[in-house]
Amino acid sequence: MTGNLLSLPQAAGLVRRRLEVQGLVQGVGFRPFVYRLARECRLAGWVRNTSRGVELEVEGPWQAVEDFLTRLEKEAPPLARLEAVRVTEAVPRQETGFVIRESREGGATEPAIPPDVGLCADCAREILDPADRRYRYPFTNCTNCGPRFTLIREVPYDRVKTTMAVFPMCEACRREYEDPGDRRFHAEPTACPACGPRAWVEAPAGQVVPGEAVQVAAVLLRAGRIVAIKGLGGFHLACDARRGEAVRLLRERKGRRDKPFAVMVRDLAEAHRLAELNDEALRLLMSPARPIVLAPMRPDAGLAPEVAPGHRLVGLLLPYTPLHLLLMKEAPPALVMTSGNLSEEPLVFRNDEAREKLAPLADAFLFHDREIQVPCDDSVLRAVPGGVIPIRRARGYVPQTVSLPLAVPEEVLGVGAEQKSTFCLARGERALLSQHLGDLDSPETYDYFRLAVAHLTALSRRQPRVVAHDLHPGYLSTRYARELAEVRRMGVQHHHAHVAACLAENGCTGPALGLALDGTGFGPDGTVWGGELLRADLASYTRLGHLRPVPLPGGEAAIRRPVRMAAAYLFAAYGEEDYAARAAELGLGFEPLEGRILQRQLCSGWQSPLTSSAGRLLDALAAALNLCRVRTYEGQPAIILEMAATAGEEPWYPFPVRREGGVLLWEGPVLFRAAVEDFLSGTPAARVAGRIHASLVAGLAEGLREAREFTRLNLVALSGGVFQNALLLKGLKERLEELGFEVLTHRQTPPNDGCISLGQVAVAGARLRREATLSG
Repeated sequence: MTGNLLSLPQAAGLVRRRLEVQGLVQGVGFRPFVYRLARECRLAGWVRNTSRGVELEVEGPWQAVEDFLTRLEKEAPPLARLEAVRVTEAVPRQETGFVIRESREGGATEPAIPPDVGLCADCAREILDPADRRYRYPFTNCTNCGPRFTLIREVPYDRVKTTMAVFPMCEACRREYEDPGDRRFHAEPTACPACGPRAWVEAPAGQVVPGEAVQVAAVLLRAGRIVAIKGLGGFHLACDARRGEAVRLLRERKGRRDKPFAVMVRDLAEAHRLAELNDEALRLLMSPARPIVLAPMRPDAGLAPEVAPGHRLVGLLLPYTPLHLLLMKEAPPALVMTSGNLSEEPLVFRNDEAREKLAPLADAFLFHDREIQVPCDDSVLRAVPGGVIPIRRARGYVPQTVSLPLAVPEEVLGVGAEQKSTFCLARGERALLSQHLGDLDSPETYDYFRLAVAHLTALSRRQPRVVAHDLHPGYLSTRYARELAEVRRMGVQHHHAHVAACLAENGCTGPALGLALDGTGFGPDGTVWGGELLRADLASYTRLGHLRPVPLPGGEAAIRRPVRMAAAYLFAAYGEEDYAARAAELGLGFEPLEGRILQRQLCSGWQSPLTSSAGRLLDALAAALNLCRVRTYEGQPAIILEMAATAGEEPWYPFPVRREGGVLLWEGPVLFRAAVEDFLSGTPAARVAGRIHASLVAGLAEGLREAREFTRLNLVALSGGVFQNALLLKGLKERLEELGFEVLTHRQTPPNDGCISLGQVAVAGARLRREATLSG
């Protein structure tokens, strides 16, 4: 709380204080809380929403005002987040009573827009109570739960500025809305069966199916049908997770061959039946955000194998809306609940769009008529011993802000990367990171990206003057940055952005040793980076080391077909004379024409850029061990390699690090050769995979220890999609801490490319500050 209250006159009579509160204070019950607290303290005054947050004035005896100020922060609603409270003295007006005033617009807003919140216990009880007027009403909500971000059109956050504006409140809802003692006091999306949205079921041909919508949908799901369900931020495609034929049909229709499906479960008891849940997993499942939580699947879970092929993990989520709760009471207790879209296209969120695009996929639609202003997919987190790995940051977390360690002096937009696309708006010490948007490699996703940028910039009333983008010239996000007029563009190297994001979300500016391990990043030297050791602060970086580069035969073709990367590593490990024989021993068969082309590419470098990518090394290992030779989704080979690995293996293979030309080089081909020979000697693939992970941990830690010797840096930041791998992340973090390092990992943003836009604005902000210092 800012403002020196001790210096204010402590008069025996009335005093008046004006407060400007910034943070997450709209749509979370903060104004009703202020109203009730002021009444309890017997203070006069008022409170209102503004474009910047909430402002209020309180008047009364000095001690009563002091008590109010103390309790304001200590007793704020659980969903509120007070980031700044500015207190100034005002002239007493001899008022009586405390009121909630109409909202006031004007001025640039701080980005503190409320996220969607999972169903609260009170509302759940009401919709299951036959005596309650909201019994079985699928759009019940209150100040403590319900939609926020996905229905806001403008700020301040008031009903008339949301998609609920078309539903006038009935007299009963209006009384609750205006009653300070009711938990629906100024709950903007409040509604009931008499005045609110409605749900219905449609067949793909458009005819409405008679009967109560949720019951009809449940009957269809029990019969093995696929139902498209409209939720808070878009559509899901749902089917019985224990019926293999239904899950297989969904995969065929959606064109999603292997990527795991999420599963919504009826309750915690069903979640325990399906997965081994530690305390962190339970906390996440029950949190207001209600994300998808990845946890180890029980051997006797009984789910169809097609739910998560090749996986030991299952992604679970609990019902987070009244509609889901009612559905799960009558539907099968475990439902596949996957994003409603065609493969590689954006999430569908409009009814007409669903009728057009999802009709070939679904046997029926569970529609409702509450419009979704902006789509927002489910968040995904992985619960691991000692913490959490964010995988996808979206519903429930967006648009909460991330605090920055350095204030950004101008409005900056970071447009992110190509995969796991997000964008980020920053000014001052807060960054507003968008929801996950998908892979930005199609016109449909590009349109989705532009829609989301327009929506969030309009809500925050910011006009970016600086746009930070990736150096890759072919990314659509880079193209977007180049098409913007009257802005300054600032290129940020991909892996520097990774490390900067990790530093920033941990409140650090560096310098640090940054280890960025992922699949692909544009290297300024013309090679494809992806296994990088940087000396970095927020403004700049130096490349200290990397994995030894190997050819990427055919470029994108080697990413799509891991067997090509296996051939490249065999070539690097055994040479031109022997690599083909080893490939034959491993069963890496190529058609004659492809084999000749591959031979030419490896020998001459034709259409084969060099890559230092850690992701491609893992691809090659997964293919060599015959664990994954055809990639059907991004990251699949590395994921299957981790899923296959036996835990507790010792470092078995050499993974040396050497100094060449002042740069540290990790010898990936040496590790690859040792693993291949162990496998060919008869060691099971699972043991080889476990040994690979242990050897990577040992070699990476040794390289960082050597880098510490000549940089004198003891702080390490770990980032990149490879660190979604719990075996590598946990093992490396523990080993580095044993060596005395201070280790930073991602906790608020994903280590994958979903964090890139945050890193871009952190880098841009630091550079702008440095420029201002040098020019001053």
